[in-house]
Parts: sequence; structure tokens; C-alpha cells
Amino acid sequence: MALIGKIREKSVLLVVIIGLALVAFILGAYGKMGTGADEQIGYGTVFGEMVDFKKYEEANNLFQQQDQMQFQQQQREYTQKDQDASADKAWNYVVETIIFEKEYEALGIDVSENELKSYLYGQDGFSVLPELQQGFTDSITGMFNYKLLEKRIQEMETSADPAVKKQWEDARKQFTDKRKQEKYFALVGQGLYVTKLEAEEEYYAQKEVKGISYVVKRYSEIPDEEIKVSDEELKAYYEEHKNDKKYENRSASREVRYFDVVVNPSKYDSIRFNREMNVLKKEFTTTPNDSLFVLKNSMIPFYASSKIATAVPEDHEKAQKMQSYPKYMDTVFKTATIGQVVGPYESRGNVVISKVIGSTPSRLKARHILISTNQSKDKKIIAQKQKMADSLVKLINKDNFTEFVMKYSEDPGSKQSGGVYDNFLEADMVPEFSTFCATQPVGSIGVVKTDFGFHIIEVMERDASTFPVLASVSKTFKASQETADRKDSEVYSLLYKLDAKLSKIEDIRKKLAMFDTLAQEAGYFVRPLSILEESPKLYGFTTPLAEDKILKLAFNEEAKVGDMTTAPIKDKERYVIAIVSSIREKGVPTFEDAEIVMKRDLIEEKKAKRFTTLLSKDKSLKAIAKRANSEVMKAEVTFANPQITGAGYEPEVIGSLFSGLKNGQKTLPIKGKLGVYVIRIDKTVKAPSAANFNTERDQLLSAAKGNIQGMVMNGLKKKAEVMDNRRFLKAGVRR
Repeated sequence: MALIGKIREKSVLLVVIIGLALVAFILGAYGKMGTGADEQIGYGTVFGEMVDFKKYEEANNLFQQQDQMQFQQQQREYTQKDQDASADKAWNYVVETIIFEKEYEALGIDVSENELKSYLYGQDGFSVLPELQQGFTDSITGMFNYKLLEKRIQEMETSADPAVKKQWEDARKQFTDKRKQEKYFALVGQGLYVTKLEAEEEYYAQKEVKGISYVVKRYSEIPDEEIKVSDEELKAYYEEHKNDKKYENRSASREVRYFDVVVNPSKYDSIRFNREMNVLKKEFTTTPNDSLFVLKNSMIPFYASSKIATAVPEDHEKAQKMQSYPKYMDTVFKTATIGQVVGPYESRGNVVISKVIGSTPSRLKARHILISTNQSKDKKIIAQKQKMADSLVKLINKDNFTEFVMKYSEDPGSKQSGGVYDNFLEADMVPEFSTFCATQPVGSIGVVKTDFGFHIIEVMERDASTFPVLASVSKTFKASQETADRKDSEVYSLLYKLDAKLSKIEDIRKKLAMFDTLAQEAGYFVRPLSILEESPKLYGFTTPLAEDKILKLAFNEEAKVGDMTTAPIKDKERYVIAIVSSIREKGVPTFEDAEIVMKRDLIEEKKAKRFTTLLSKDKSLKAIAKRANSEVMKAEVTFANPQITGAGYEPEVIGSLFSGLKNGQKTLPIKGKLGVYVIRIDKTVKAPSAANFNTERDQLLSAAKGNIQGMVMNGLKKKAEVMDNRRFLKAGVRR
């Protein structure tokens, strides 16, 4: 097998991490690099520099090929959405490569020629790489043979085919990068550690328990509407807190609000469609040429007279790989006769009529021994293999079958399971294999020839129930052109009405509120859609053209809040009307950006002040609870787990209990996340003395290693100021 065949499965760049001790150095070095972007951004920028068009296109093509091949193997359709996912993987690969190449250079990490050879061949202390082990195993010893790998590399290096040479160059780089990453992991081990003091503090945080009694007055006990907040108060709160980290706009973004008008079929469309389907059903019943009829009339022109056309219920595990029908139709198909046309019925958004052209067992189980011909056409080799199979089948019975599988079978996919294939359909296997399993008596053993070689097969089980083999005509029930034209006029009239009323309103908030009101009065639901400038993703749309128009509305150079679509946006079977509702720049928010969340927080603060006054009037918890119309509750808490039973997650409240309070002492009212608390310490169970804190140290170190990868990667990407411009480029918004 070609080396590249093994490499492709492992080609995604492994995300690597760096030690905490190195983070400041690396980020500091990057901070000195230029970040000024050119006027043209292209596909995007990293550290202010344009991503190379060629490198991205090569990566994108590679990932598209890999994923498409995988989908074909799984018998799944490779859709536009899947292509977009492949492109995203390629983008992340290129971005991470740029970032980590700079790290390798900054730290002087490299891989020599000799080191790479030892790494690939599993020599000089290196273990054999799992992705190479299976492909270069000695057929006699069953062990990895580096000579086989060495020979394959030499063949690729000296090949006259430039494509083969390129495969090796790509493979070489990927294995070199992988080795560099492993060196990074070594640095991680040196950069991460837990001190004895940290481990000791963690031990006491987990083991020391405080029994408490408490009263809580929850914010939810007073409706927000009862708390009055004036415009002056809110603006003063904004000026005081606008620089708080919690309110920061971490990324530049735009928000649009939109509603959709769906073009549904009319009553008359339904009558006409049902009439057409009934006519098709009659014609399908009498047609002498099923394949031609299907190809001519079905929107999914698929026909096969073989078991490939087997259909299963939609909840069946194999439903994604073959034809399917709704579960409620199962009894209908099981009792239908050959030649009968069933339907119309709905399936996956379409209306279907199906002719039963055959049947197949709903489950097969068999085991086999493959005497492989390696797909050879040599008659001498084929004769030798057949002679071997014919000889073996005379010696095999159900009791010794597994023994012969382990000794003679050349099918790696089933050898470890004793040659057994369970729960398969005729359509899953090559026809010769399937036909034997579906027609021969259970328990029979025989020899069958396929393109793979000679199979000694034992039929183990076969269900009496069947699945149908179908020829199907699918149609989409949608609005007629007359209905679509009528809806088109309605949508334009609605848009003109919106524009006429909104154009008279100067105040932006009132304009947006009027947009919502008019849409709701017309019977439509308004949705918000936030789009990040650094990586624009649009969800809920079905066509790229509709997405492009939304992006242009929100991000064109003259875009401003209150801009509305000048024409309805067509998105398959619906129209979309949208308005720009927010433009947020990175950093300190505007008053409009933060108004809603700050008002919520200010209301909470006002409630907290009112509750603090209320809970301060009495000395005993019982009296406090009575005045607050609450009750005294009990709980046990530790510093490591800031949860209060009966209340919730309250880290600041729990922290105050471990700040020196003695048993019997009561706190002043404490503002928490869910309400205001007064707490008494009833008892303290001290942590037992410990000889060491190794367990806690290991726990902390494991947690640090588990979290560092994502944390550092996000930090590096943030510092690199990654700008993904691919979607804007495609939409023609920004070059």
C-alpha cells in the first residue's frame, strides 16, 4: 500500500500546546511583530499578514479529497455543507501551521535527517508509529519491518511521477511537524508543575467541611418590573462600569434582525399535486419499463434491479446508506406483492410512490474464510487458489470453522471475530457472497468465487422477515408558480409598508421596535442574527446567495444601524426581510451595546441593597427568616466545591465563609449570584492530617495539562489577530 494511503488518515495538523513558563516569552515575541494589514485581505490574515492563496488552496483540495473519499467509503452524499466543513478544517490547518512555525523558529525546534529516519523506522529509542505499523508489517513474522517502509520511501523519492514525489514531500513534512510537536510536549512537561503549597491548599480545600445554617432572599422573589431605573441612573452606571471586563466586546460584530415569509402551497396546489401523483401511480402500475419510468418522472432518478435498491425503515441503522421509507409503512411493504405500487407516502420531505420489484431477508449472519487472489487475472494463480479452497471445504465443519479462519483466512476485516459478519443485508456484500447467504439453507457450507478470491462460507442465521427492493418515484410538493407569484407581490407590499413607516422615524431604538411590531402584526416572528467580523458564520439560511445579501447588508462600507433590505431576499421557498440592528466595535461597548445587560445588573444591585437592609434588622437567623418570609436552611460546604445545597453555585459567598469566621459566628448580608445571604457557621470539621499531598498534586497537574491545550491555542490565535475573510471574499464584501 502506498505510504500516502497511510498518511492521509493522519494528515490533520495535531494541535500542540506549550508550557505555561513559555507563554509569556512566545506571546511577547509575537507582540513585536507587525500587525498592519494590507488593503487587500484575501482569504484572511494571521499576525497582520495575508494567508498565502496557494497554501490555502492546496490544503483545501487535500481536505476535500480526503473527506470525499471517506464519504464514498461510508456510502454517504458529500454535500455543500460537508465541503464547507472541509474548507474550515483546511483553514484551521493553515492558520495553526503559521502560528506554530513561528513558535518552532522562536524556540529553535527542528528535526534532523537522522532523527527523522529513526523516528519513521522505530529505531534509536523511538517506538513504531501506529499509522505506519499496519501498512508495513512483515507477512511472515507479523512484526513491523522498517525495510518495507524504507523501500517504499525510496520508490516515492525516485519516482518519475511528480505527483508521487509530491506525496512523499507532503508526508515528510507532516511527520516532521509531528515530531516537532512531540518536542513541544517535552517542553510542556518542564513548564507545568504544582508546588507543595498548592497541593496542600487543595487538600484542605477538599477536606475541610463547614456545616452552616443560612437564610437567602432570592432576586427572583421581586419581578424586575417593580424596580424602577431612570435613564440618568442607567447612563451613570454605564459611565462607571463601561470599562469592566465583563461588558467588553471581545470581537467586532454586526447584528441583523429578520423575519421570513414562507411560500407554502395553496389548497388548490395540494389538490392538483395529489391528482398528478394518482395519475403517476396508475401509469407506474402498468408501465413495462420501470427504469425508464423512474428516470423520466422522479426528481431522484435512481433505479437498480439488484439488491442495491433494498429499502429499510427510516429508523434503521443502515437508512443513511440506502433507500428508506417511514416506519409506519413497514407493515404495508411487508405485505405488498411483487409489482404492487405503494403510496403516495411522505419520506424525507418528498412525496413518494414505490413499486415492489423484489425482497430480501431483513438480516443475515455468516462467517467465511477468504482465500485471496489479490484480484489477480492470472489463470494459474486463480486455479491454485480454487484448488486450495476446494480442499479446505472438505475438512471444515461448524465445530472447527474458527480454527481454520485463524489459520487460513486473508480477510483482516473479519479474522479477529472468527470470520463472522453479523447483521448484514444482501446489498452490503458483493452479489455472489450475498446470494449464497440469502438462498442456501442455514448451516450449509460452500465455496463462492468473487473478485476478492474464493470464500468458504457458512450460513449461520437468516431472518424470516424481509425488506422490499423498490423502484421509487419521488416528487417535491411545493407551491405552484401562480402561488409563488402571488406571495411575491404580498412580500413586496409588506416591504413597502415597512419602509414607508420606518423612514419617518429618526430614533434608532424606536425604528427597530417598529420593525418588530409591524412584523409581529403581520404574523411573522423576528429573529436576531449576530455575525462576527473576524469569522463570519451565518446559520438558518439555505442558499449562499441569501447569505451573501445578508453580509452585504450588514458589512458594506456605508452600513449603519437601521438599514433595511431594499428588496426581499429569496432563500429557496421563502423570502427574508432584514434590518441592521447593531454594529459593535471591539473593546469598550457603546451605551446602546451594553444597555440591556447593564440594566439587568443595575436592577439586581438595587434588589441586593433592598434585601441587605431587610436582612440587617434582626440578630437571629430565625427572626431574619421570618422577616424575609423565608426559612432557615442547612448545608455542608467545602472551599473546593462552591455549591450551597438548596441554593446553587455561589463562589463568592462560599469564599467568605473560609475567611476566618469561627463556629457560632454569623455573617453580615452577603450579595451572591442568586440572592442575598446571611449565614451562620454551625461547625467546622477539620481536614485529617496527611503525610503528603501527592494525590492532590497529581489532580492539579492533570487538570492543568487537560486545560492548557485549548487555553493556550485560543491565546495564541487571539494574539495573532486571526482574520477569516473567506466568506466576505466570496460575497464580494471585502477583498
